[in-house]
Amino acid sequence: MAENDPTPDSEDARYETFVQRFAHYEPDLRRFIRSLLPTWTDTDEVLQQTAIVIWRKFDQYDPGTNFMKWACVIARFEALAYRRKMARDRHVFREDVLELMADEGISELDGRRAEHDALQTCLLELPEKQRQFVTLAYTPGVKVKDLAAEAGSTAAAFYMRLKRIRRQLMQCVESKTQQPGHA
Repeated sequence: MAENDPTPDSEDARYETFVQRFAHYEPDLRRFIRSLLPTWTDTDEVLQQTAIVIWRKFDQYDPGTNFMKWACVIARFEALAYRRKMARDRHVFREDVLELMADEGISELDGRRAEHDALQTCLLELPEKQRQFVTLAYTPGVKVKDLAAEAGSTAAAFYMRLKRIRRQLMQCVESKTQQPGHA
């Protein structure tokens, strides 16, 4: 191993730090990229390329700064590059429109995170049975009629119960995000 090569331990630590930060912010980064592109397929392509670039540039990242905002700058450039590559498609936004969308997407990140955190808190405040209903109702592959039968009710009654729980969650999230200290 050459003298100036990083030791395996420091390279492992750098990699672990990258993976922790990227994994933590990946859902927000995906939503940001999706706000810039017309399809989920495009989003997946750009997110993958963004992850590669973030890893390559990770040694330039200052740990004292906001990782998400740093990653969004990279994602914006990757979305622009992808857009240029796909420019022959008539469903692609002009570059100035994409820039405007990126600016708005970055400004909305804190609000989205606050809403997500409030929803998690509100879910935990629900009675266990209600939390199970709402969680199972949004689980892929689970059929509402099966949940209704399990709960001993009709599908219509289950939908009404679910509607009330969702309304309760929405009110809870709204009240928590309107409190001082929230975005």
